[in-house]
Amino acid sequence: MKRLFTERHGMNEPRVKEELDPDMKKGLLTVINATIDQSLFGGAFSEECPDGGGNSIGCDIGKLRAGLSAYRIIWPRDWPNENDEWPGDPQLFDLVEFLYEHAGLPTAYSYHQFFGHSHLSYDQEKGRAAFEQEINRFFERNRLAFELKNGEVTRMAPSGLQEALASTMFRTGDADLDRLLETAREKFLNRSLEVRKEGLEKLWDAWERLKTIEKGKDKSAQVKAILDRSATEPVLRERLEIEARELNFIGNNLMIRHTEVGKPPISESAQLDYLFHRMFAMIRLLLRSTQRGG
Repeated sequence: MKRLFTERHGMNEPRVKEELDPDMKKGLLTVINATIDQSLFGGAFSEECPDGGGNSIGCDIGKLRAGLSAYRIIWPRDWPNENDEWPGDPQLFDLVEFLYEHAGLPTAYSYHQFFGHSHLSYDQEKGRAAFEQEINRFFERNRLAFELKNGEVTRMAPSGLQEALASTMFRTGDADLDRLLETAREKFLNRSLEVRKEGLEKLWDAWERLKTIEKGKDKSAQVKAILDRSATEPVLRERLEIEARELNFIGNNLMIRHTEVGKPPISESAQLDYLFHRMFAMIRLLLRSTQRGG
């Protein structure tokens, strides 16, 4: 499908929604059912020609339904259920990821005159790409902060941070620091708020390790050394030191790295985004200023 007017003219609204309402769920299931009708899953769940010979003529709906059932994944045509309820977001995303794995673009290679149908072959790479495009188009048009990428539904970070996360390379020279940063990035893009909290914790762990990566007699001297390398202009240098102290305070007084009673938890997605973005910006600046990637 070609790009629509608002898309061509940069009039898309921000993708900030993190939950699917009933209308969105109905829409997503409609998109999925259309791909089933297009025989996109006939390679994995093939309906064979009555004449035999192993020739596929499309998707066998019964086989597909049985395959989904075997993995306890919902059948998209059973909703809404008898109580007029829709599936949960995790159920829908499991369905999307399962179907991506089994997609294949059908192409006719011969025509069976007697039965009046074509025999089909399936291209997995093109089929997955076509399915991914359909799902991501749906997410985009409905302002959902999700994307299907490499077979997994991931959460999109806020604009600006999304681009920074995608482009940043971690080459710090310290394998443990690289691992912490990569884990933080991976977990932050998870659709689960609890997993994203783990990503925030890993980012703060990376901050603590980064503060000791420069040479110095103690941690205080090491922090001074990396800040000195990051800014020589006095006003900016002073603000970076203040920001470093503020980040330390946040990490020590919110439930990020410490879980003692009395530590306020991070309870909202927007709060987590803000804290991650603030810390990531600081770490990225220090990495780039000291030629450690970023």
